[in-house]
Amino acid sequence: MRKIYHHFTKIAHQYRDLRTTDIEPIVYVKKKLKNLSEIMAADVGCGAGRYNLELFEHLGKRLYLYCIDTNENMLKQLSSYLKSHDIKKFQTMKAFARKLPLSDNSLDSIFTFNAVHHFKMSGFFNEVSRILKKGGYLFIYTRLRSQNKRNIWGKYFPFFNQKETRLYELNELKEILKNSSQLKIESMQFFKYKRISTLSRLISLAKNQHYSTFFLYTNKEFKQALERFEQNIKHHFEDLKNITWFDENVLLVVGKV
Repeated sequence: MRKIYHHFTKIAHQYRDLRTTDIEPIVYVKKKLKNLSEIMAADVGCGAGRYNLELFEHLGKRLYLYCIDTNENMLKQLSSYLKSHDIKKFQTMKAFARKLPLSDNSLDSIFTFNAVHHFKMSGFFNEVSRILKKGGYLFIYTRLRSQNKRNIWGKYFPFFNQKETRLYELNELKEILKNSSQLKIESMQFFKYKRISTLSRLISLAKNQHYSTFFLYTNKEFKQALERFEQNIKHHFEDLKNITWFDENVLLVVGKV
């Protein structure tokens, strides 16, 4: 955990530039919450704020958001980022997902985007059960292990799947949720995105560790894997300026009954 913390501290200043922000789950959230005139919510594992800006742009003045992360540098980046867009209805909090500093039955929604693989999920679900109002929603946007295997890194970057053991499958999340009598999966939305990149951009992303998975390699392992990745891409793609693949994600909508 300490090593991952230092990883995110190191890349906080450029994190938004390294990661792709998907608008589709935000649009779905907007439709789901359309009947609420006010939305008290939290984003757990908020990072540098890329999804927070989208939430404010789509949900507007109805939203007040607690932005929660364990990394101070990420929270500092988030705060300056949102303020630069004249957004004021938010508060940053440094906390773990398993121990959230929020009152019982206080929130309409809790969001988490590409972060649950860093959480202790049983503790997180306990906190969600405590904090959400009855009828409130938890939105979990993540990629599954099986989806990870099918993206360009899982297919062509050596040992990427073996290194990334933190991701869940749906049956595992459902099993953990069974321990909560108040939380029930209402729906699941699957997303598939066509991505296009150059080889040089992909190599730059890997070197800058845009996925924390790359931090799990030793320096020697990463250097060898990166060389092999470049060879694999050159072998499987003719146009190295237009490399095409698909990324997949899932959005779980969990309601409190």
